[in-house]
Amino acid sequence: MAKKYRREPMPPLMKHIIEYGLVILGSFFVALAFNVFLLPNNIASGGVAGISTITKGVFGWEPGIVQWVLNIPLFITGVLILGKNFGIKSFVGTLVLPMFVLLTSDLDAATPDPLLGAIFGGMGVGLGLGIVFRGRASTGGIDLAAQVLHKFTHLPLGISVAMLDGLIVLTSAVVFSLEEGLYALIGLFATSRTIDFVQVGFNTSKNVMIITECVDDVRDAIFEEIDRGVTVLSGAGGYTDRERRVVMCVVQQNEFIKLTQTVKMVDPGAFVVAMNATEVLGEGFKTT
Repeated sequence: MAKKYRREPMPPLMKHIIEYGLVILGSFFVALAFNVFLLPNNIASGGVAGISTITKGVFGWEPGIVQWVLNIPLFITGVLILGKNFGIKSFVGTLVLPMFVLLTSDLDAATPDPLLGAIFGGMGVGLGLGIVFRGRASTGGIDLAAQVLHKFTHLPLGISVAMLDGLIVLTSAVVFSLEEGLYALIGLFATSRTIDFVQVGFNTSKNVMIITECVDDVRDAIFEEIDRGVTVLSGAGGYTDRERRVVMCVVQQNEFIKLTQTVKMVDPGAFVVAMNATEVLGEGFKTT
């Protein structure tokens, strides 16, 4: 059988300290990437930071001040219109990020190459935002504006975010150049992929569905050989309409080959389907 254990819950105070620490640390990484990679190369890869890059290029306005001026009203508007409690941590992120942008504004550019700036700036912003999200918070800005747009237009939230970010990137292409607009798209893509990496990491698991006539034998073999739990689901054949039981088992990547070999050893005719599972919470995997 799978190993049984219980993990002691983290004290609430320690949990809050860690989460606030993640919000502050993540905000610092976002500000650092913005000032040493994105801003010096006029890369406005979406968000309030992208708007502040454009206003810096056009009017010479200090990006940190612009981000404060935009973030705080957006946060208040989100609370008033959406009627949600966005939490103190998100408000802290809204305040702390522009502060770090101001504190790191005198740093020299890491590279004059806009392609490198877009890639590493996007990755740095993604790393910072991913850490902030790990702290169960956000840095406000365009995400809140997208939620307001979603409420009034009923557009999917993902489409709302993409529309606003796309408008900022398009504006940067007009204000700076088409080439810099394209670099902004690269930065935006690098940010989204890095956020995904910070959220789920490299450890993609496999969710395996096994259709077999030997359900009990396959289940017992998985218990003994793989030391993983299983779930037996009820199903029906699409052609025969005959009731079938399906064995579902989630394993780590390095256990997948052993699982398939074990199943085939018990029932060579078993039908096995494997799908990537990027976030598995529970016994034997991540607990939070």
